[in-house]
Order: sequence, then C-alpha cells, then structure tokens
Amino acid sequence: MSLSSFVSTPDFAEYSHRFKDHFLMQRRSDGVLLVEAHTQGGSIQLSVENHRALGQMLKTVGSDPDNELLILTGSGDDFMMAIDPDGFELEHQDLRHWTYEYAYKDGRTNVSALINDLEIPTIGVLNGSGAHAEICLMCDLTLCAEEAVIFDPHFNMGSAPGDGIHSCLIELLGVKRAAYALITGQRIDAALALDYGLVNEILPRAGLLERAWRLADHIMRQPRVTRRLTTQIIRRPWKKRIVDDLDGSFGIQMFAHLAKNEALHDGSRVRAAADATRGLLGSR
Repeated sequence: MSLSSFVSTPDFAEYSHRFKDHFLMQRRSDGVLLVEAHTQGGSIQLSVENHRALGQMLKTVGSDPDNELLILTGSGDDFMMAIDPDGFELEHQDLRHWTYEYAYKDGRTNVSALINDLEIPTIGVLNGSGAHAEICLMCDLTLCAEEAVIFDPHFNMGSAPGDGIHSCLIELLGVKRAAYALITGQRIDAALALDYGLVNEILPRAGLLERAWRLADHIMRQPRVTRRLTTQIIRRPWKKRIVDDLDGSFGIQMFAHLAKNEALHDGSRVRAAADATRGLLGSR
C-alpha cells in the first residue's frame, strides 16, 4: 500500500457554489456540465473579477474527473457586450500592476485553460453578440444565435488586438480575412460566421441549449476514453496556435498600454469603438 494518498479532486457542490457569482452550473448524472456565465443573473459585463474567474473555473472543471462534457454559454441576450461600470477600477488605480496581473497572466490562462486543461469535449453556445466570443468559438463545437454578431473592438479602442480573440480569428478566418476583421472591427453576423467556418450551426436563441443537449447526448454514446482522446486530436491546431502566437501577442498589447500610459476599459472607449465600426462598415 502506498505511503501517501491521492489528493482529493474538486467537489462539484463546493465549486459550483464558489463560482456562483460568475457562473451558474448544473450537471447531469452522466457528467454533462452546463456552465452559464452571467453578471447578477443577466448578460456578462466584463470586469477584472470575472476575467480572472474564467480561467479558475476552467481549471477546476478540468480537475474534476466526474465532468465528462462541458456546455459553455452566457446568460441574457448577449454574450459580452458591456463593461461593468466599476469593473476595471484596478486598471485605473495601478496600470503597471494591472497589465501583468489581471490582463497578461489571467488573459493567457483563460484561453490556454480552455484548450489545455480540459480533456473533455466542449460545446460553445454563443447566445448573442460578443466582443470576446473566442471563449465559445474555440470550443470543439460552436452553436450560434441567429442574431449574434462577432467582432473585435480592440483596434478601434486604440489597443493592439492581441489578447485572444485575434488568435481565434487568425486560426479560423485565415490571415487576410482576420487582418480585415481586426483592423476594421468587422461585424460578422451569424450567417457570415457560418459561411466563414467560425461556427457550426446557427439557431434561434430559444433552441440553442436544446440542440446543445442533443449534441451532448450523441457524444456521450461513445466510450469515455474515445471521447477524451478525440479532444486531443481535434485540438492540436489550437494548441499549436497558442504556443506560437498567444503569449507574444498578449505581451505586445500590454506593452502598448504601458508605452502609452493609458488605460483601456472604460465606457467612452467602447462607445467610440462601436461608432467607428458602424461608420466604416454600416450594417455589414
């Protein structure tokens, strides 16, 4: 008998409660886990706190062997179209600390945890428009609401677009289409997203989760080892993209903010980015 014991794995009842302010969780008896990101029960409003919580949640879910498949979505009518009014106060208080601790470190963890720390199939459900849609787009399968619009606002906010959505768009769109999307803030509607290969299916919002559960049922018919090892095959391009691209581009973005000595996340910048996008591209 071993001289030491296994360290206990995460307990679902404990961590579903611990993350409740950021994620609503429910798990079926077969291990299919639904995680809905939210802010006070509605659509996500980006903040330092939920930015950090995402990577923590993904690592915890990946460490629980009772989880067999993850359905990841958002609450409300959009995925992430607003910023918590006080959610980036730390950025304004101490830009030097923020650029590493809450942006570079947490941001890289969020993306890499989705690809590297989960050995279970993932279904992303983009319930509406989102500026950081990569969290759903980089899942193994992605469903999208008919009214959703995908875009990266960073360049139009005066920021170098290097914090994750850029890697996603370059991988899925290719170099030229991604360059156009990153520089113009192109509004990619659901139909175009399907045509470009960003998503697998578009559906009415009301039918998204029903379809996700059906896909989960299909996946769960196969043996556990088959499901888990299949993820390692289909994620190889993402793993390579993260290694080759994510850390360096994130570092460039953070250097830009330090060089300008300028914070990024405030309502006026978000509104200006949206206006610039509409002015250049209209309803496209």
